[in-house]
Amino acid sequence: MITIVNYGMGNLGSVLNMFKKVGAQAQVSSDLEVIRKASKILLPGVGAFDTAIQRIHAVGMKEVLDHKALEEKIPVLGICLGMQLLTEGSEEGKLPGLGWIKGSTFNFKNRIDSNLKVPHMGWNTVRISKQTALTKGYEGEIKFYFVHSYYVLVKNENNSMMKTGYGVEFDSAVVNDNIFGAQFHPEKSHKFGMKLFENFSKL
Repeated sequence: MITIVNYGMGNLGSVLNMFKKVGAQAQVSSDLEVIRKASKILLPGVGAFDTAIQRIHAVGMKEVLDHKALEEKIPVLGICLGMQLLTEGSEEGKLPGLGWIKGSTFNFKNRIDSNLKVPHMGWNTVRISKQTALTKGYEGEIKFYFVHSYYVLVKNENNSMMKTGYGVEFDSAVVNDNIFGAQFHPEKSHKFGMKLFENFSKL
């Protein structure tokens, strides 16, 4: 059972519907006991970095997530802000992230040409930088739907799974063993997103 973690900051309904479309069993929960029993975890997120980390800490969720990801080593997927939370920190806030992926989250502003709009919004191509279980079945041009003002750069290239260019080249998907992250929105990315969720459900 895939447990979509509800900490009050995510597009939960559309994520759940996409898993149903690919025939995967999934549920949404904020209950720590349910999360403790999860066989896979999806960490969504839309909004501000510090607010998200504060909410995770406030309900005692960080310890549970750390145990599941780092000790039990179940498959974990963070999407959008959920991926940024996997890093060590973000220019958007002052609090440390979960730190499961060595890297940081940066603001596009002042780093890209002023002709490019922030947030980076819409379809963009990605290239696979590391083949993993989540990249199986992708061929030709791969496109995903993005909506974000901050981007991730990993410290170790081995943690980069996909890369995208928007003024700068950034890590649009990351990996660290059983831990995965996607900056784009798979639930809005049609067949490309369905393939990613299908691959995740089969881990």
